[in-house]
Parts: sequence; structure tokens; C-alpha cells
Amino acid sequence: MSVGRIIETPDCVAEGAAWLAETCPRMAYAMDQTGPLPLRRRPDGFAQLLSAIVSQQVSVASANAIWKRLQEAKLTGPRKIMWATDDDLRAVGLSRQKIRYARALAEARIDYKALRVASNEDVVAILTEVPGIGTWTAEIYAMFSLGRADVIAPGDLALQEAARILYDLPERPTDKQLRQMAEDWSPWRSVAARVLWAYYRVAKEREGIR
Repeated sequence: MSVGRIIETPDCVAEGAAWLAETCPRMAYAMDQTGPLPLRRRPDGFAQLLSAIVSQQVSVASANAIWKRLQEAKLTGPRKIMWATDDDLRAVGLSRQKIRYARALAEARIDYKALRVASNEDVVAILTEVPGIGTWTAEIYAMFSLGRADVIAPGDLALQEAARILYDLPERPTDKQLRQMAEDWSPWRSVAARVLWAYYRVAKEREGIR
């Protein structure tokens, strides 16, 4: 199965944004409010998944602070995680549960190069076999670290809230409902997610994603 379009540059994001604006008036309105969308491309590999685990169920500010401490302690590689004591990892802000997840990721020996050519479905299937990596984390990795243009993370609360406001919905859509809504944004669902995160920042005056 083809991996589909890969988002590599701001021009790719702009192309997707133009398509969405032409397809959906509400997306066009949101982009009028937000201005140009960020590229949000990140490296792939262990550190990015560890960073995603750090981000789970904490604020953006807290996640940034913990990640900075991990970097300063040089605890962002699999061998360093395995060699570190629980006390070392607690000292930088990881909970007992996240320590377990970090070690599970280090032990998983994921073939990160193979993920670059795997289908979106296979990326999610492979990553979610690791304890602590759910569908949200896997989809975020596919979007930002692999640059997949047609992936969304409908379990993301900021995306759900932005969709509620933008589409004037009576309540926040569920994961399943937002996944269904996103079918209208294919083949640029990753750009639609960027729109919604940017709109969330405008509407709620805070960041919804690191």
C-alpha cells in the first residue's frame, strides 16, 4: 500500500490549506483567523515517541518542562533509558507509569526506517503494540515525524474542541464522530488537523499541541 503524499515543506502545507479552503467554507474562515499554518515536521525515531509519551495527559507547558529536563540529563535515547534508574527518571519528572512506558519503548526495538515506507494503518498497528503508545500517539507520529498528509488524530481533545467551535456543534464530537467528519478533508486530513490546532489557539488562547 502506498504511503501517499508526504508533507515536506511549507509549500506542501499551503497546497493542502488551499484545497481545504476551496472545499470547506468553515476551514477557509478558520484560516482567515489563524494566518499561515506551521509545518510541524519533526525528526522520526525513538526520541520523538518518547516525547509523545511525555506529552500524554499533561499540559503543553508541563510536557515542555519535563522534556527539557530529559534533554539536559541526556535521557532521550533507548540505551540511556534502559541504563537509568527509576530515581533518575523520576527526578526529571516522569511518573511511575511513564517510566514503565519509556522502558517498554526502549525494549521494543522498533525498525524506524521501515516505518517510513509502511502504510498509515501499519504504522499505527506496529506502534500501538508498545505499552503506553495508543492510537493518538501513533497518529501524531505518522503526521509529524513521517509527514503523512492524510492522517488525523481524532482522539485529540483540542481537535475535538476546535471542531465543536468551528462547526457550531452542540457538543464536542467523539473520536468516532471526528474521524467521520475528517473523511471530508481527505486527502489533506493532516493539514486540516493543523488548521484546527491553530484555530484552537485563537479560540481558546492557549496551545493545544506541542
